[in-house]
Amino acid sequence: MGFMLEIVTPDREFFSDEVDMVIVKGVEGELAVLKNRAPLITPLSIGKVRIKKDGNTRVAAIVGGYISVQKDKTTIVTDSAEWPEEIDVERAQRAKQRAEERLEKRPEGLDIVRAENALKRALNRLEVANLKKFSDENLD
Repeated sequence: MGFMLEIVTPDREFFSDEVDMVIVKGVEGELAVLKNRAPLITPLSIGKVRIKKDGNTRVAAIVGGYISVQKDKTTIVTDSAEWPEEIDVERAQRAKQRAEERLEKRPEGLDIVRAENALKRALNRLEVANLKKFSDENLD
């Protein structure tokens, strides 16, 4: 028996199931959560969520947020979460290209942090979308 994991976004309950482990990218590095982990709340960076259950791993792209670990339930709240098959690769490629062009040209008034975050989001989405080629495992 594992623990309950819920991943929620403003527009949907993205994931809800019992899992063995979840690995996320916290602002200070990667964090693995197993059953009976000490409670914590910490912010998350743009990155991947790796969900492990019954020897299978499923990966999703998220856009920051936070993770709350309690005795028998872990909750991830994020602005956006996508499975590899949900990612529009062409749209992510265009977003990557726009962000790279902005950072290269650096027009007057460019918000560098915002442009860098746009690039990070696009690169993360493309990396997760690429995982679809290697694994179509489904935990449902």
